Amino acid sequence: MRKVKVELGRRSYDIIIGRKILDKLPGYLKRLDVGRDAYVITNSLLMRKYGKRISSVLCGAGFGCRFKIVPDSEKSKSLKNAWQLIRDLAGFDREKKVFVVAFGGGVVGDLAGFVASVYKRGVPYVQIPTTLLAQVDSAIGGKTAVDLDAGKNLVGAFYQPRLVFSDIDFLKTLDKRQIVSGLAEVIKYAVIRDPSLFSFLEVRHKDIVAGRPDALKRIVGACSGIKAEIAGRDEKEMSGLRTILNFGHTLGHAIESACGYKGYNHGEAVALGMVAASDLSLKLGLIGEEPVSRIEKLIRLYGLPVKLKRLPINKILNAYYHDKKFIGKQNRLVLIRGIGRPVVMEGIALKLVKDAVARIS
Repeated sequence: MRKVKVELGRRSYDIIIGRKILDKLPGYLKRLDVGRDAYVITNSLLMRKYGKRISSVLCGAGFGCRFKIVPDSEKSKSLKNAWQLIRDLAGFDREKKVFVVAFGGGVVGDLAGFVASVYKRGVPYVQIPTTLLAQVDSAIGGKTAVDLDAGKNLVGAFYQPRLVFSDIDFLKTLDKRQIVSGLAEVIKYAVIRDPSLFSFLEVRHKDIVAGRPDALKRIVGACSGIKAEIAGRDEKEMSGLRTILNFGHTLGHAIESACGYKGYNHGEAVALGMVAASDLSLKLGLIGEEPVSRIEKLIRLYGLPVKLKRLPINKILNAYYHDKKFIGKQNRLVLIRGIGRPVVMEGIALKLVKDAVARIS
């Protein structure tokens, strides 16, 4: 097993990474004293595959537990669903010391974390991410949120988990598209922080897509370390450091919103956003053609899209205006000066942003 620590003083927590490590979970929960009764939020597929196993591990160690199934869809991240979960959690919590377990991918993690953050002004929660995207990114750092019609993740809070427990074996449930979607976030980390990881992705792409455990452990460990370091230094995006994690995401979220969270999953939208952001970096003279070409080639190598299909530019730009990374009427985008060299820029001319979107259309 590998342990990565998110350093946040009294709220510090560990990310545990390994294979076949589920039996070790109760020991960590007891040492952390998170509570006696686990409220496990998950989806139907994971419930069928692992529900009995999770229940056996928790109950066998003396924990009570209740499972609550939510649809595995971005539309689950709504205030309506959050309210239903909170009411159900309150019914389970009578005379109990309850904690929330997010057992799933990014949707489950965001929703469960939000519920934990607002119930009783905050109860402990644990992330058990089961997708590559969640293990390398969304389960770490304490961003919790639900969506509004106006945009993604507009209602939420920074609320840190007590533990992130990343068992590589859970990735076996994923189909190729889900693995590839998670790899968009891995590419993001490589571009903004780790040229050696970028090279690893170029050389070992066949092993990674095939789900070879050694390759997956390498990238989960590398990305977890980067996210932990950044979140520990800039938990709430006050210094601007954490903002670099949004590379590809500003336009990526706009694409997701514009297509109604259908057609493109999160990773695919982020891949398109990275292509656009790289092109914008080139147009602004921040970077040369060689690294831009290298980034696009890597995105193509993993089967991620570099061109939009049947999605009007105006619809994307309308969603872009609602992005919470705007400061008043001034936009803010993460661009790059090279592999491992991100830069946050504000007040970029709308025409240049339109041109970047047109580049991928």
